[in-house]
Amino acid sequence: VADAIYKAQAETGEIKGHYLNVTAGTCEEMMKRAEYAKELGMPIVMHDFFTAGFTANTTLSHWCRDNGVLLHIHRAMHAVIDRQKNHGMHFRVLAKCLRMSGGDHIHTGTVVGKLEGDRGATLGFVD
Repeated sequence: VADAIYKAQAETGEIKGHYLNVTAGTCEEMMKRAEYAKELGMPIVMHDFFTAGFTANTTLSHWCRDNGVLLHIHRAMHAVIDRQKNHGMHFRVLAKCLRMSGGDHIHTGTVVGKLEGDRGATLGFVD
């Protein structure tokens, strides 16, 4: 992926990017993946908070701060928490918690996309 990014940048003169997913079954493996992404020169890594947990998210965010890498938080499986009528929490609350645990930016979807939320709700996620 890194080679393709650098090739496309050279050909077009435009900045290209890709969030390398470092989510893993253990924090140790996650950190190895983050180190590898850094070795490739990738400025952003992606982490799926739901499958790895808040502790892993915070651990990775500390590493990112120390290494000049941005942390993108993906929200796969979020509906288990935020789309339930009888339990859970609104995604806006979840987004705030993820920011407090160190995420630099969070996958919220677009105001016209397939993900849940009208324009006001979606914009509120990034507030």
